[in-house]
Amino acid sequence: MKQKLKTLDIKKLASLLFHRTVIIALLILLQAGILLVATVFFSAYFIYFYWVCVAFSLVAVLIIINDQSDPGYKIAWLVPILLFPVFGWLVYLLCGGNHLSGRLREGMLGMDRTMVEVLDQDCKAEQLAPYGRNAVNQARYLEQYAHCPAYTNTCTRYFPLGDDVFPVMLEELRRAERYIFLEYFIIEKGLFWDSIVEILKEKQAAGVDVRVIYDDVGSLFTLPMAYARKFEAETGIPCCVFNRFRPVLSIRMNNRDHRKICVIDGHTAFTGGINLADEYINAKVKFGHWKDSSILLKGEAAWSMAVMFLTMWEYIRGTKEDYSRFRPVSLPPEAAYGRDFFVQPYTDNPLDNEPVGATVYLNLIHKAERYVYLMTPYLIISDSVSVALRTAAKAGVDVRIITPHVPDKRVIFEMTRAHYEALLEAGVRIFEYTPGFVHAKCFAVDDVYGTVGTVNMDYRSMFLHFENGVWLCHDPTVLDIKADFLDTQAKSQEITLERCRRHPWPRMLLRSVLRMFAPLM
Repeated sequence: MKQKLKTLDIKKLASLLFHRTVIIALLILLQAGILLVATVFFSAYFIYFYWVCVAFSLVAVLIIINDQSDPGYKIAWLVPILLFPVFGWLVYLLCGGNHLSGRLREGMLGMDRTMVEVLDQDCKAEQLAPYGRNAVNQARYLEQYAHCPAYTNTCTRYFPLGDDVFPVMLEELRRAERYIFLEYFIIEKGLFWDSIVEILKEKQAAGVDVRVIYDDVGSLFTLPMAYARKFEAETGIPCCVFNRFRPVLSIRMNNRDHRKICVIDGHTAFTGGINLADEYINAKVKFGHWKDSSILLKGEAAWSMAVMFLTMWEYIRGTKEDYSRFRPVSLPPEAAYGRDFFVQPYTDNPLDNEPVGATVYLNLIHKAERYVYLMTPYLIISDSVSVALRTAAKAGVDVRIITPHVPDKRVIFEMTRAHYEALLEAGVRIFEYTPGFVHAKCFAVDDVYGTVGTVNMDYRSMFLHFENGVWLCHDPTVLDIKADFLDTQAKSQEITLERCRRHPWPRMLLRSVLRMFAPLM
């Protein structure tokens, strides 16, 4: 028995040592070591090297100042470059911004062009005129800059928990007749993913076109190396990895596929904060009770999400798809219930210099007249979002935010709390979900507008990642989002200004520093 346990321990240790994250970390450290050794070796020429680096730092500063990125993002880079001119500019060159090669950028921007070509761009926003100019302007913005039209004839259903959406998703997958598309940031073996895989294999055998995309960094700790290739070989289901993680300091690693998309036959789709891992359905406890949300679309709007998936598939796989093959043949009966309100799926490409996700959130805040209720796992916000929230609260709008009480990342949690004080001073009410971790990303505004999607209220989601969501206008589902918010608030602890300030000065100093560098995290 002891020998058996010893063998298991050795296997576990070997598995840990040879895990790809350990290997990648060692290779990155090796690169840093080589750079340090080279610096020491050429120390006799340091004075010349130093002034050359200063010149490069000044060039980097000019590039950053003239860039169109968020001011907070600029400041976060300017400080380390000016403090450490020898290597600050080099770190920015390798890891800052979105300056990809022309070939990669052209390939990714081709996704936008395809969206324009395939989706109906006949300015349906004007149909929202009876709902007011605010609705028209928001819909028109998404049509022009996210290339995603507004739809009627779409029934939506909101799920307050992953536990709720799990059985419904399995049921809808079993109904697939033509194709199933899955695109997720994180996939992990367990009850959730294994249950889906069994259905996918059955459908694949029955002639259904099944395809899977996952993000390599998102699944770095949850899937083994080369999982996509092994999965495809074992099941026959085509599987792609977005932006494979490589052990080099590279700006390419900044841009991740954070979208969560499940599309069935072009007429049924799911999205929201839920990844395909067991903690999202509370089958595994990681950070207390996992509070997440999802939305189901049945009807015309699901087609936009099918096109989103196919454009990503074309980019990764290097194929050219015949989109006409995937158009829905008919709509489910439930779609008729959505003929009197508007549903508009949208996606955000971080390489087109248009922060769609951030703009949707800002528009919702700016146009609110009575209330803004929102849930987010991270509150690492830009000055523009902070000012919008504070201005709305000062104008008498009931602004409430729910964040986690149990953190998934301690440093990020401190960054979130570092933004509390200014918001509380302006009258924003903040609640922390005491049973565990909130991963939902959703808004409800004035019983009229809402959004459910993948966009966190942090810099990475708003400026660096591929994201997606669904904007709702006069959809009854907005009331369901509001009800879920109030139910979650009842289980949460309100953070007062007095409590926020009741911390020792070292922690307050730490939060000030973290707030300055928040855009880089």
